[in-house]
Amino acid sequence: MKHSSKIYIAGHNGMVGSAVLRNLTAKGYSNFITRSSKQLNLTNQKSVDDFFEIEKPDIVIDAAAKVGGILANNNFPYQFLMENMQIQNNLIDSAHRHDVQKFIFLGSSCIYPKFAQQPIKEEYLLNGPLEPTNEWYAIAKISGVKSCEAIRKQYGKDFVSLMPTNLYGPFDNFGLHSSHVLPAMIRKFHEAKVNNNATVHLWGSGAPMREFLHVDDLAEAVAFAVENVLSDHLYNVGSGTDVTIKALAELIQKTIGHTGDIEWDISKPDGTPRKLLDSFKMNQIGWHPNYDLDNGIRHTYQWFLQNIDSYKVVTL
Repeated sequence: MKHSSKIYIAGHNGMVGSAVLRNLTAKGYSNFITRSSKQLNLTNQKSVDDFFEIEKPDIVIDAAAKVGGILANNNFPYQFLMENMQIQNNLIDSAHRHDVQKFIFLGSSCIYPKFAQQPIKEEYLLNGPLEPTNEWYAIAKISGVKSCEAIRKQYGKDFVSLMPTNLYGPFDNFGLHSSHVLPAMIRKFHEAKVNNNATVHLWGSGAPMREFLHVDDLAEAVAFAVENVLSDHLYNVGSGTDVTIKALAELIQKTIGHTGDIEWDISKPDGTPRKLLDSFKMNQIGWHPNYDLDNGIRHTYQWFLQNIDSYKVVTL
């Protein structure tokens, strides 16, 4: 793709979209199309189609989604299923009908079965039941992956899906009732620290293992997909290492400097016992992450402190 190619980043104000925008800008791309959710309602089919008719983007990067942690997924299953399908269906179909040259669909590792063999290969998709606590979001994302695969198969178009592991970094959602585990822990430990090192209460046993990827590393993978024709329709994007939730909590606690106690509420769900992606396909073609978890958490906490009066809290 040329640096003058017209690139539409759906969800450019979010953690992923903003990271992609920063990355591509640094690489010399400048012809971006952006719309906030107030300017363009992605759940409205006609609005999205009219937008594509007028703007005619060359590349579309779908970083728009309704996201949240276990609590949010449990409490709002219909919204997580329907709104995500509406958003991605409108974008994928309009991109297809308006002859977009390249479409990059961003999903999540939750698309894979709860008890998938570890590490998880792309071929394990749909070979077992999903994790019940986020199956609504997962089903929506699976339908997006399959839509892109179908267009690629039937029409030969360059539609590709990237499935990142658990993401974190600048512009994350730090809401205590709507965020994922890592940003929620950063906020909890920070607030406990400034509150005389109060006890931090965390869900579950701490035993499950999770893999985490800094959002800037995902942005680099997206840029790689922009600048190269990928031969397959689906690629995992992960760091290649995982840790227990307990070890994650202790690392965040140490980084923040909280010296109080941690109490685990084992009456709350743990979720999937382990979820480690096999990112061999992306590694083989030339993409590798730059951040390890220690440096990534320090970088994210520094951003949190610098933006403590304005950081994002999603309400559902």
